[in-house]
Amino acid sequence: MECQMVREDGPPETLTPNVELQGDKQPEEVSPSVLAAMAMAPSVPAGPLVAAASPTPIIKEPAGVVGKDGDGDAPCVGESEDKPLVGEDNPLPEYASGYISTPLADAVDGVAAPASASPIIVPISGGTAPEGFVQPASFLRPRVPLGAAIQAQSDAIDPNAPGPTPLDQEQIEGLRAIRAFLKVRTSYDVLPLSFRLIVLDTTLLIKKSLSILIQNGIVSAPLWHTASSTFAGMLTTSDFINVIQYYWQHSDLMDEIDQFRLDNLREVEKAIGVTPIETASIHPTKPLYEACRRMLKSRARRIPLVALDDETQREMVVSVITQYRILKFISANVTEVQKLRKPLYEIGVGTYVNLATANMETPVIEVIHKLVDGNISSVPILDAEGVVLNVFEAVDVIPLIKGGVYEDLNLTVGEALLKRSDDFPGIYTCQPHDRLETIFDTLRKSRVHRFVVIDDSRRLKGLVSLSDILRYILLEGEPPESR
Repeated sequence: MECQMVREDGPPETLTPNVELQGDKQPEEVSPSVLAAMAMAPSVPAGPLVAAASPTPIIKEPAGVVGKDGDGDAPCVGESEDKPLVGEDNPLPEYASGYISTPLADAVDGVAAPASASPIIVPISGGTAPEGFVQPASFLRPRVPLGAAIQAQSDAIDPNAPGPTPLDQEQIEGLRAIRAFLKVRTSYDVLPLSFRLIVLDTTLLIKKSLSILIQNGIVSAPLWHTASSTFAGMLTTSDFINVIQYYWQHSDLMDEIDQFRLDNLREVEKAIGVTPIETASIHPTKPLYEACRRMLKSRARRIPLVALDDETQREMVVSVITQYRILKFISANVTEVQKLRKPLYEIGVGTYVNLATANMETPVIEVIHKLVDGNISSVPILDAEGVVLNVFEAVDVIPLIKGGVYEDLNLTVGEALLKRSDDFPGIYTCQPHDRLETIFDTLRKSRVHRFVVIDDSRRLKGLVSLSDILRYILLEGEPPESR
């Protein structure tokens, strides 16, 4: 691991942490002690656990994979080349095919679509099509006619049967297997085999920090308070949006924005009345289940791994893991996700009321107000009929303020979306009758930050975020006192 500390008064400093974790590489097989621990889990039947913990390699994110990560944000680590855990002598299990790389089908306006999805052209004003729009639900739907799939589920359920139906029981078994897996794996297990971590000092000017993020192809980074040698939180796209909102409300101070320092971010949150995200961290060797619970409690979409340096006994940021990386880790290693076959509309995953929306002519600054007021990370873009054309994400603000120029915030949404990078993966859609089973399959194959829920006419019905999915698999069926 390489860690770079960036300060205002000097060049980046490369730090080599002396932190003992769990070795350079993870064991390729689940040890007998892990099997025993999983089998003894009190709330989980022994049968599904033995199947979940079969001696197959734990599949980790390979080195060299770079791209957006976690609810619209890029990874906080820039990963470098290294030998992956799986290779010719240790092939991927059949169910994990496509985990390292996925062939790409035709592209829409140069944006590659998923292999099993067909791009769709959606007319908008001017006769052009939005970039990267994925065929609604086709990437999620089972490979059988929709009517036949629904009928097959209905036939398997006896409405007069007492207690949980077979489908309910299967769903419960899948959730228990996922939770048992998270309790015996550590946060360190999720990390790629090699990576580079950028840490920013809190004395940095916000303009310089933005330049560093853009140069390294990331949109978030851990913050470090040098005076106390302690972890000081995360810099994310939400912080840049809050700063924009603050100076927009105080236009007379706009000339001072270039002198704004990162250690003033909490004051900005208080000034504009937003609820600050709790600063959460976890030790790399703690159970992954605990890391997930802390993320949900703090409303954070990523959590830094913080350990003590063996020589100095001071805190050291080891890495950062995101919701996307955790869910992908689950999808690649827990075969019981195939049991999550209840439709989204039945389990209530997602948001379906009071959705903030905009159109292609909406000024970007108005969308920023919606992001701040709703404490959200994306706004669906609709036409006059309510058909989904695209999604404006918080990360889309970064190219607009590149170089400290804020005039582009007066652009329309349609003009702003043209500034996206060529590797933008597109938006992913699903329908209310789609299932978590197939959503996990999509997360395993593609970098997805959210799913736009639409009907057969492509009209907006709701949004499913990675936070919604993580909350369901951790808390569904749990007693209120444990939530």
